Amino acid sequence: PRVHLVVIGEKVHVRTAFGPALESGIRPGQEVVSVNGVPARQWLDRKVAEMRDASGFSTDHMALYAACHWGLADWEGTEIAFGVRPPDGGQAEKITITRRGGPNFAPFGPVFPPRDLKQEGRQSYGRTAGGCGYIHLRNIPGDLPEQLDRMLGDIGDVPGLILDLRANGGGGCDHEAVMGRFLAPGKPWANATSQGAKPFTGPMVVICDAGVRSAGETIAGMFKEDGGRAYSIGDTPTAGTSSQKVKLPVPSGLFSAYFSVASNKARFNGGRGIEGIGMSPAEITPYDAVELQQGIDTQIRRAEELLGKGFPDGVVGYRTR
Repeated sequence: PRVHLVVIGEKVHVRTAFGPALESGIRPGQEVVSVNGVPARQWLDRKVAEMRDASGFSTDHMALYAACHWGLADWEGTEIAFGVRPPDGGQAEKITITRRGGPNFAPFGPVFPPRDLKQEGRQSYGRTAGGCGYIHLRNIPGDLPEQLDRMLGDIGDVPGLILDLRANGGGGCDHEAVMGRFLAPGKPWANATSQGAKPFTGPMVVICDAGVRSAGETIAGMFKEDGGRAYSIGDTPTAGTSSQKVKLPVPSGLFSAYFSVASNKARFNGGRGIEGIGMSPAEITPYDAVELQQGIDTQIRRAEELLGKGFPDGVVGYRTR
């Protein structure tokens, strides 16, 4: 139906709306009081249970994220009814949307990205209105280090950088080479050394959410766990689905089951790894429903604020510039 939801505290809100949903009156920030006549949070809990019957989810927050996005999908021509009201209260109204089919829109990540971003593969980059550098990594391709070289070179000198990993679907590359693009020459950090034509050496904020999976989680974790190269924020931990798996066919041959046998980055989370846990940000930063209504991405706004004022003591070990 071209709607994505988000849970903020005990309430459900519209995270993004586009296409027919926007045309019908669904707006970011609205409180969703019901879905198809069922209290919204109860509907999401039922959807989580239904989806878990058909698909495996490594963590509860990953399952809820899926329900808030893909869980709203159904056959073309079917209807879904939302009871919505402004984020600051008021009378609820019922808005019914007929699903029109077409592509299944996956979550993009940022709610309101900075304007005039450029593209590099599936990544986007540029500067925020406040002058900070901004990179959104949609995936982790093999040539990500080279992509970063081009993006950082084009962004140029900035006082701080936001690395937005929200909704990163993973992939695979040389992780140490990625970290090297954010280290000063002659200043090794953890297992990485400076690499690239123009590495960024200033303060950084990494943004993540439950849509960050697999290699996206290991990249996010390296900035936090390996001594604190960057300050991390997000409304939830990452998905918690980053491990080595084996495939086991059932005797009937009707299907196969996948089992995690070892978590990636086992040193993270105090030796527990990532699988089944995810990478928790240093600061939980929930979305603000009123800001969503105003077209403000709470987490980008908070990232800019941190880059301007500085990070809390004892979190970021890396001393920039």
